[in-house]
Amino acid sequence: MSKPASATGTQPLSGVPVARACVVGASGYAGALAAAILWNHPRIVLEAVTSRGEAGRTLQEVYPRYRVPMALEALEALEPERLGALDAALVSYPHGAAAAVVAALRAEGLRVVDLSADFRLRDLETHRAWYGEHGAPELLGKAVFGLTELHRAEVSDADLVANPGCYTTAAVLALAPLARAGLIEDAVVDAKSGVTGAGREPTQTTHFVSVSESVSPYAVDGHRHAPEIDQELLGLGFNGRVTFTPHLVPLSQGLLASCYVTPTRDVDEDELGALYAEAYEGEPFIELADDPPGVSDVRETNVCRISTGIESRTGRALVFAAIDNLWKGASGQAVQNLNLMLGLDETEGLT
Repeated sequence: MSKPASATGTQPLSGVPVARACVVGASGYAGALAAAILWNHPRIVLEAVTSRGEAGRTLQEVYPRYRVPMALEALEALEPERLGALDAALVSYPHGAAAAVVAALRAEGLRVVDLSADFRLRDLETHRAWYGEHGAPELLGKAVFGLTELHRAEVSDADLVANPGCYTTAAVLALAPLARAGLIEDAVVDAKSGVTGAGREPTQTTHFVSVSESVSPYAVDGHRHAPEIDQELLGLGFNGRVTFTPHLVPLSQGLLASCYVTPTRDVDEDELGALYAEAYEGEPFIELADDPPGVSDVRETNVCRISTGIESRTGRALVFAAIDNLWKGASGQAVQNLNLMLGLDETEGLT
């Protein structure tokens, strides 16, 4: 475990601290951003950060632009029982690696937001079909799916929150009002994401030479976020399947979901606009726009910007949703969830 923040730098708190937290897996893209958001949070003390692959280096050395002056030690040195004095943890591990750590932290009484896919799917057999055996199946039914705008009350009472996937966040927020109103006959989600969504470890798919000046679809026969999308839309009343195709674009971060919906009946633009205005009235991180959004509109914010329209030629509903895949699609949403779990306003420490 790293040294207290006070030993290596002064955290710029601006209110009465309400909780002490750690980030497990802070050297990945999402974990590093989560640590940076918490470091600048007005009332959550960032007490510890860990990493599996950057032993002996500080987080500020690995990510200078975030300027988080805390020590960083290897995860292998982490003893969960030593974290029992803390209140909460954000776990940013790949799927499969997170479950055991989450279970150990929960055993010590910490509230946990898990950024991996290990607790997102409520059905164990569905999880096995997409990810293999589960590392802590006893916790699967206790996790709340952390799409805050849909499950705010449950998140507020939760001890374990499964942070949604980035594609799921944009697609479900785009389609939720239509699904809830019973207006989806069929839907296609064409989504495009920057390369940080694939993680920090380089692969042939995310290598600069592969993505520069190119756009390419991937996982066309089934992306792991597809069952998350189906699960959440089913909970809203849509008992169908969405055609979902992700694309990799030459951006570091940002995600755009373009959704093409065949409605169950004729819908005009006024009705569609009113439906979304009612659904997202008062939501602090949802912006409704007249024109289709771009990813630069929401970069480095926790905002999901949505526009709607009707294609006059076909009658299809068109819904576009833009997020920053590292913020609303990962770390920002994790802090939004943690705020609620700790009884804070969900917007604290976020933009």
